[in-house]
Amino acid sequence: MPAPGSAVPKLGINSSCIDYRRGWVTGQIIRGKFGNTRCNRHEADSIKNNHSPASERDWSGLRAFLCLILWFIKCVRIGSLQLKSNLFLSPLAGYTNLPFRLVVREIGGLDLATTDLVNARSLLERNPKALKLIETCPVDRPLAVQLFGSVPEEMRDAAVYLESIGVASVDINMGCPVRKVCRVGGGSAMMTELDKTARLVRGMVEAVKIPITAKMRLGWDDQNLTAPDLARVLEESGVAAIFVHGRTREQGFGGAVSLSGIAAVVKAVQSVPVIGNGDVTTPQAAKMMFDKTGCAGVSIGRGALYHPWIFRDTECFLRTGQLPPEPDFEGRVRVMRRHLDLMVEVFGEEHGCRLFRKIGPWYSKRFGPANEFNKRIVKLSSVAEFDAILDDYRRWRRQFLDDDGQLMPRYLPQPIEASFMREPAVVHRTEIPVPKGPVEVW
Repeated sequence: MPAPGSAVPKLGINSSCIDYRRGWVTGQIIRGKFGNTRCNRHEADSIKNNHSPASERDWSGLRAFLCLILWFIKCVRIGSLQLKSNLFLSPLAGYTNLPFRLVVREIGGLDLATTDLVNARSLLERNPKALKLIETCPVDRPLAVQLFGSVPEEMRDAAVYLESIGVASVDINMGCPVRKVCRVGGGSAMMTELDKTARLVRGMVEAVKIPITAKMRLGWDDQNLTAPDLARVLEESGVAAIFVHGRTREQGFGGAVSLSGIAAVVKAVQSVPVIGNGDVTTPQAAKMMFDKTGCAGVSIGRGALYHPWIFRDTECFLRTGQLPPEPDFEGRVRVMRRHLDLMVEVFGEEHGCRLFRKIGPWYSKRFGPANEFNKRIVKLSSVAEFDAILDDYRRWRRQFLDDDGQLMPRYLPQPIEASFMREPAVVHRTEIPVPKGPVEVW
């Protein structure tokens, strides 16, 4: 196992749909007044290498050029930070720690990830728990740290400290609905005092060179949908991007995400990229959010816990219109085991296994029948015990398999659909659950 802070070996996962390092898009459909066209890698490379296209007749060179233009348009720029993907990992308290970020990065499709929310004051006091929340390593790049707090000087100084240690961006939490965050003026409470929030943001922007972004909700409740007004204030104050969760503070994580609410924020700003967020559980849901809101990017949180492959799959779906094959049971087990190994490496075996008790059941949601696995994994105390649990579960699971070793159709897990893709009458059915973390509601 590599030492903490060293490069982490890649997972043995097929990520052939992604080719970020080459910097070229293949199979991207371009829609416009002249109809649909598609460029392939040969055509893109002909432009890259200044070669003539294979056929002048079919305008392949023009298609490749248009494809290249589209690639640069779709690459999101947040201040000085040029990103390779318009998909983002949302901060989830208690989950988006270093091990989880590394697992998702290794699968592919993700560029900028964000840490758990961190109290600015605790960070300045060098509280060990706060420092653990921002722990990173060289392959965990680019990385944003999300801060919460309401004291301008503390938020400013915390941003300066984060810049000094190499963090790529600082995100201000204006969306957390938790009472203990709101009652000190942080989280969603910042949406109710626009002038005070503007002064805090300007102080941070003026103190650092790295991008300052903000995460918000649509408003405090349905009668106070202040997100468009706040977005305009934030743009004037110098934020580099705005992340919008399509629910109000009052909703918490219940009810449907409002795509029209996110679209209203997109229309309210002039040039700042707006990133949509909320209930994106499938590549199809991500595409709908892009199409219906006009947002520059999509940020995914709980959907990544449910399916860590979602960034890879969404990138491929947006680019080609095709979904990669679903990982099989053993593929999911390999990634789950990789996640556990990283938890042990970062937190130690005892604490890492204890933390994994709430993570294991997320992986098993796609295993089919998993009662035998779940009732034991929530008591996990060692890696050896994990191996024993898994061996016993494999034997127990055989009764639900067909002759080819696949789950019989009646035992296949039902897909979880985004709230904004369902009819209002069924909006509360099969919703993705809210993970239990160190705070009661996120």
